[in-house]
Amino acid sequence: MAEVMSMEAIRTEAARLNIDLSGVDWNSICLPPGEDSGVRSDDDDLNEEDSLEFDAGFGNIIIVDNLPVVPREKFEKLEGVVRKIYSQIGVIKENGLWMPVDEDTGKTRGYCFIEYNTPQEAELAKEKTNGYKLDRAHIFAVNMFDEIDKFMKVPDEWAPPESRPYTPGENLQHWLTDEKGRDQFVIRAGSDTEVLWNDARQVKADPVYKRPFWTESFVQWSPLGTYLATVHRQGAAVWGGASTFNRLMRYAHPQVKLIDFSPGEKYLVTYSSHEPSNPRDTHRVVLNIFDVRTGKVMRDFKGSADEFAIGGTGGFTGVSWPVFKWGGGKEDKYFARMGKNVISVYDTESFGLIDKKSIKVENVTDFSWSPTDPIFAIFVPELGGGNQPARVSLFQIPSKVELRQKNLFSVSDCKMYWQSNGEYLAVKVDRYTKTKKSTYTGFELFRIKERDIPIEVFELDNKNDKVISFAWEPKGHRFAVIHGDNPRPDVSFYSVKGGKVSKLTTLKQKQANALFWSPTGRFIILAGLKGFNGQLEFYNVDELETMATAEHFMATDIEWDPTGRYVATSVTSVHEMENGFNIWSFNGKLLYRILKDHFFQFLWRPRPPSFLSPEKEEEIFKNLKKYSKKYDVQDQDISVLLSEQDREKRKQLKDDWERWVNEWKRYHEQEKIDRQMLRDGEASDVEEEYEAKEIEVEELLDVSEEVIQDA
Repeated sequence: MAEVMSMEAIRTEAARLNIDLSGVDWNSICLPPGEDSGVRSDDDDLNEEDSLEFDAGFGNIIIVDNLPVVPREKFEKLEGVVRKIYSQIGVIKENGLWMPVDEDTGKTRGYCFIEYNTPQEAELAKEKTNGYKLDRAHIFAVNMFDEIDKFMKVPDEWAPPESRPYTPGENLQHWLTDEKGRDQFVIRAGSDTEVLWNDARQVKADPVYKRPFWTESFVQWSPLGTYLATVHRQGAAVWGGASTFNRLMRYAHPQVKLIDFSPGEKYLVTYSSHEPSNPRDTHRVVLNIFDVRTGKVMRDFKGSADEFAIGGTGGFTGVSWPVFKWGGGKEDKYFARMGKNVISVYDTESFGLIDKKSIKVENVTDFSWSPTDPIFAIFVPELGGGNQPARVSLFQIPSKVELRQKNLFSVSDCKMYWQSNGEYLAVKVDRYTKTKKSTYTGFELFRIKERDIPIEVFELDNKNDKVISFAWEPKGHRFAVIHGDNPRPDVSFYSVKGGKVSKLTTLKQKQANALFWSPTGRFIILAGLKGFNGQLEFYNVDELETMATAEHFMATDIEWDPTGRYVATSVTSVHEMENGFNIWSFNGKLLYRILKDHFFQFLWRPRPPSFLSPEKEEEIFKNLKKYSKKYDVQDQDISVLLSEQDREKRKQLKDDWERWVNEWKRYHEQEKIDRQMLRDGEASDVEEEYEAKEIEVEELLDVSEEVIQDA
């Protein structure tokens, strides 16, 4: 048997031989059957936890228990009922339904075996009919035939589980206590996933944790930064910690494609889509809602893709993600989804519909929760050829009371934008002109926190301008709009303070098509992505002045850190050139740049809300100089250290230069005699002391003989 080396030993040996493992294509390495070279799989413990051995080859057979026990004369009728139920899910093989009969009584035994064409159909049948209520006395219990061995090995006598001593886990918020007040971020490049500190003072990224093949598709932070989620063929997993990132929980969901956390991190929604056995059918969608801490499935939803598409089955085939939108702020009380002519709102106490019924809204096409309150807005387009106007309505949950409604006329399109504190809702309305040949844009601004929810109607100076982008200032009363025609549209800033819309300024002809506010407000990046090749303008909205302009060529993503001090711009592998990321200060100074081949993701680790009251935060802001003295000293020390490092670097370069010059001087002296011989004994190397001599040389070019004959 070949000698087994651990992965750590492989890395050590590679470092000794000066081999760069990042350039190794691990997918091209084929190991002998059963050989793992000492590299333990993350999923090995799946088998360790359950050492049962299952018979293979029966994955397409299910066992349906709790059927009625009937005599022979009713046997055919019962078989017809069962076949009708299960043939709707998949194709039952010929002679694939077997219902055993007790030879002594001549009655059925209360269970049957059903064999499908594919294991996927069998799995779906189990998922859809386990717990199916045939009547009050008969509720189906469905299991896979492959699981029978597990039930056969259940001991006859109950034994109490072994108690284990309690060991406290790692503090999952420990990373927030970093003495330098740094933030973490995660990146994916090639097969590696890395978590790093943003050490902007030292102008570098400080490694925290690195792991190859940590995920099979993407990673995702939870909204408060407690967990890092990874996605695998078998399901999802969450990891936590400040530096070790131990696995905390797994969520079994085969072929999971997408995940979504609730705002308060209590629940995790997983999504998968599976091709049907019948090509004429639509994809099958499976959604699970897990309790993040326990891993328990709180509710699952299954059906065709059409059932979960936007607007239900009204001609839509694509599923919009997230399917479920969470409301009620960070308390995770409610979640909802839109169906055909309904909004279905669920509570997380029972995971059932509120009042056991959905809200009927004819022809609803969009809805959006307030970020902070159990209020959602819906949009309904015009009906009856314009006889019934379009409308935007606000509903309160759990009462389902309609708080406010605004009718809209000649509407071609509508988009809704909530401000982060839930104080304002902006509804962008594109309306047809009288000729119906063109459209113009206006805004309906709802002041949610005020009595009776007043609405301000607002239009641009030139209402025919195309609106390219809209964004509220986080926690503020201002908003920005990019409007006009490419390639140089205008950017305007407005305020709704005091219940009145007032324009602050308009920046003319900017190379921008996207807006990125700092999470603390005040600062904004006017970005030109895609066709503008990564143009950046860092703008101070308080002072209405540009702080800096820059460029990150071919940038695909821009993300502020949670404190609003730093910005990351990145080029993902959508482009093959210059993959990697840049870290900037809030005022547009490039701090450092890291290039990574096959770069896929950059995500800042979110921070939970501060425990400080608004009054305490305001007091700190007013006395910032008093609090910042300690950090000013640290900055000065770091500045001195960096200056010392620069001096050392310059001194090293100078020493290297002098060493190089002295080496060539030594060679020059060693070759002095050779040079003197080449100069015919001339000793001096100084060109000015050379004596120029003119030497005449007679050279016989040609000799020819000519014979002249006498006449």
